[in-house]
Amino acid sequence: MRLRSVRNNCGCLLAALVLLPSQGFAAEPAENSNASMRVAQSIFDAFEYRRKLAEYNAARQQYDAEVDAYWSSVADKRRSRAAKRRSSEGIGIEDYVLTQPPVYSGPPRPVDPSAPIEEPPPRKYVPVVADLLEAAAQEFSFVPQQPQNELEYKRAYARVAAAAGITKEQAVRIYAFESSGNGKYDVQAGLEYPRPGAQAISTALGYNQLLSTNSVELLAEKGDQFIRALQAKAAASSTEAKAALLKKIAVLKAMIAFSRTVPDSWSAHDRLANTPKGWGIHALNLDIDVGPLLQTQKLLDSIVFARKQGYDATLTAAELEMMNLTGDGNGIDMIKMSPAWREQVPTANFFQPGGYARNPIAGRANVVSKLLATTNARMDEEVRLQGAKDLAALFK
Repeated sequence: MRLRSVRNNCGCLLAALVLLPSQGFAAEPAENSNASMRVAQSIFDAFEYRRKLAEYNAARQQYDAEVDAYWSSVADKRRSRAAKRRSSEGIGIEDYVLTQPPVYSGPPRPVDPSAPIEEPPPRKYVPVVADLLEAAAQEFSFVPQQPQNELEYKRAYARVAAAAGITKEQAVRIYAFESSGNGKYDVQAGLEYPRPGAQAISTALGYNQLLSTNSVELLAEKGDQFIRALQAKAAASSTEAKAALLKKIAVLKAMIAFSRTVPDSWSAHDRLANTPKGWGIHALNLDIDVGPLLQTQKLLDSIVFARKQGYDATLTAAELEMMNLTGDGNGIDMIKMSPAWREQVPTANFFQPGGYARNPIAGRANVVSKLLATTNARMDEEVRLQGAKDLAALFK
């Protein structure tokens, strides 16, 4: 009823505008006539804006309801699959949402002709390497031992990854995919390429693009084994190097203690990761001794998880990347699917709504088979670059 009323008012206004000249406006001075027309036009624009806004709000409300229902169903089925995995129950294709996310097809939001032009709000600031280094120095009196050159870090990473059982194909292809084939040890998401105005889009850092939350969580869960690795290295080192490692161990213990001040959950670790101390912990990825341990452990945890889920085959680089990209539970779901299911199941099943919206590959490659194929194709392309070739040459 309101839409009809707005349309009727607009119609009356149009009729009034048509009749204006016959009501004596022609005899008025030109400036008065122009002013009257401008007033009439502004009234018409206001009515038209309200009509379009009502149509937009109705369409958007319907779309939002569809979107909420869709992602609620995705979350419900994800929880159901997780429960079935824990109880060793079989998972069927009916345990997935088999339709794609709703796409908004209604009218665009109209522009209020009377509203002042507003500048878009500034993007949320994402800390960069300089911020991480500053936080490490201020919060923990720690300066990461950065490599003298890129090959030094690659050599350390290859040695740690190979010792952990990461294959050359897995390490090199994931490095190529995550850091665009030529990324350095301090490469950050959004800053992979030197271009004017480039900005960090997340805290994802290094060869495997660990988030600051990953760094905090890895210290909380695996910090003791990192300490043992450094202690073993110190025991085999010269006096000067040993003293530096012992000092680093003391700092690492303080960081581990901080990471364990909250429950062992992603949300709790995420809160810590977004503090100056969390940024300081993330700076460990830049350290020649600790960085390779963190970057490798993220991949190793996924491999161990897959084995616990009964998947004993060697994961392809693309399969391991699915676990790295979407989380271990979601990744193993994709990996254990039959080829027929992979052709049917939308990738939306393995993302949160915000993550799906920010990931253009997941939206374009909208079923599991396409996502794996797209990932493999990009890996095939990026491994040809020099950074990937250098890393491959260091694996024995």
